[in-house]
Amino acid sequence: MFVALSLSNARAAELVMFEQAGCAWCEAFDREIAPIYGKTEEGLRAPLRRVDTSLGAPPDLAFIETERLTPLFVLVDRGREIGRIRGYPGEDHFWGLLGVLMKKLDASGMGEERAQLFEKIVRVND
Repeated sequence: MFVALSLSNARAAELVMFEQAGCAWCEAFDREIAPIYGKTEEGLRAPLRRVDTSLGAPPDLAFIETERLTPLFVLVDRGREIGRIRGYPGEDHFWGLLGVLMKKLDASGMGEERAQLFEKIVRVND
């Protein structure tokens, strides 16, 4: 039960993907990254949340300034934007840019707690 509660706290951060139908770069992301994202450390720390731009942002994401470009990835934590990746630059560049955002999350002081918690959860499950 402790692990389940800790895991829910670990998911306070999210990687929000703004996408639209017919977006070729969104489709490339879906082929190359989406199938494995949830299994990565980044995906466990900041689960992917998809938002269809044609429907507009949900009320809890109204603070995010959206753009016309899709995909747009915005790393958010506790109601604030940590950073963004505009477009999908390909698999190698995506992971590098996401790594920079995760370091910003850690530097904010909020992500560090979750990183340590994630390590504890992994140790418990090993």
